[in-house]
Amino acid sequence: MSSEEVRAKVARLLEEDGRTYAEEAGITLRDRPSPLYRLLVLALLCSTRIRADIATAAAREISRAGLRTAPATAGADWQAIVDALGRAHYRRYDESTATALINGAKLLLDRWHGDLRRLRAEAGGDPERIRTLLREVPRIGPVGADIFCREAQGVWPELRPFFDERARTYAASYGLPDSSPALAELVPDAELPRLAAALVRAGLEGRDRSKGESRTTDEGTEAATG
Repeated sequence: MSSEEVRAKVARLLEEDGRTYAEEAGITLRDRPSPLYRLLVLALLCSTRIRADIATAAAREISRAGLRTAPATAGADWQAIVDALGRAHYRRYDESTATALINGAKLLLDRWHGDLRRLRAEAGGDPERIRTLLREVPRIGPVGADIFCREAQGVWPELRPFFDERARTYAASYGLPDSSPALAELVPDAELPRLAAALVRAGLEGRDRSKGESRTTDEGTEAATG
């Protein structure tokens, strides 16, 4: 495949699917406690067998309920969280998720004073250590940690380039490089989260754009194979 063809494919991916999950959830990501915490909540919500659009809607409802920081969530009424999840139709796991959100917020307060930048400092710039520490948060497993790092690479440069297994798998099927360093050469650093999200979205939707086809898939969630 020529370099022109590769550039055209990447441009098409970014145009059609290059919206990060944080953007969809209404999060303007910055290296500040509140947006980082909201991203963690989003990663947690995406870590169950719930469609990604429902998870992002739930993240918006949690934010609208005022739960934008770890202290706010730690002190929140459990039923109020369940109700917020219900408004987004996040119902199968609403009660257990409300409990996980409260317990996770309390852990963040105890370990990192509610500030994920302290987790980053504890990791000492080691991406794998960041992933390991994130997995100490209730309900954040390997998939949730990948989601957080994939999006947070926009504000935490030490995570770059971060393309998780799902993104790399779709990239290979689409005729693009299947390694993070090679994919990173296709776009500026600022576009890495968008390209990673575009690959995941296209893969989840089961599209084969090289053939102009679209097919349905029962892997409608981030965690479906996690």
